[in-house]
Amino acid sequence: MSRRIATRKGSRFSYAPRRLLQFDAVILPMIGFAVIIALWWAIATFFTTLMPTPWEALVANLDYILNPFYRRGPGDLGIGWLLLASLRRVLLGFGLGTLVAIPVGFWIGLSPRAMKAINPLVQIFKPVSPVAWLPIALAIFNLADPSAIFVIFITSLWPTLINTALGVASVPKDYLQVAEVLEMSQWRRMTKILWPASLPYIFTGLRISLGIAWLVIVAVEMLTGGIGIGFFVWDEWNRLNLSSVFLAVLVIGVTGLILDYLLARLQQWATHRPATSV
Repeated sequence: MSRRIATRKGSRFSYAPRRLLQFDAVILPMIGFAVIIALWWAIATFFTTLMPTPWEALVANLDYILNPFYRRGPGDLGIGWLLLASLRRVLLGFGLGTLVAIPVGFWIGLSPRAMKAINPLVQIFKPVSPVAWLPIALAIFNLADPSAIFVIFITSLWPTLINTALGVASVPKDYLQVAEVLEMSQWRRMTKILWPASLPYIFTGLRISLGIAWLVIVAVEMLTGGIGIGFFVWDEWNRLNLSSVFLAVLVIGVTGLILDYLLARLQQWATHRPATSV
């Protein structure tokens, strides 16, 4: 009899963490979304006639939601194609920035002279608004698409570069002294000591850079036009179609969340450590 009672008590206690986890992971986000939708509904109902209610926005966007990859003419594309066009620009600019930022960050982290030479440039260019780079890019390339990629490249460069340099400079000196005693080559020192130790810093920079790149593409496409989710937002606003603007905001937010999640999973696989929130 006592064993049965203990088993029942144990089962109750074993379900408690699961219920708590379910509450934190499912119920609390649902409450947050419900509050936002209620606030949106209240503003649309009592404060303005231009903004649609959530239900009106859902009905108006059913075609975009059910047929995201339609083609009905040269400029009439589904929101899925617009999203893919923006993702292509972001990944190209972000990839080019990563190829430059990581080697330069290693160089700065290993060389005090390089740090003194390049750090002032980083501090000057890092706060510059992405929009300020767009006229320079247009003057260089004279085309919207490469100009957008260049702006993403230049603005997503700094977080990865800074975090890589910080990670390399933070490697304990004892590790490097052991490498000297073992007469490790520079390449083995780089791959066996510096690279694994600085990977968490590098991935932190990469996740920040990717977030900035996805943020920048919307503003750049609003100004340059063409095919993309940013231009879609601006075009729909000019038509006073706020229902489609809300849909684009949701798509942009969910896509940014997915990109960060994928990079966090890659970080866990590469570092064998849980990824921290950025």
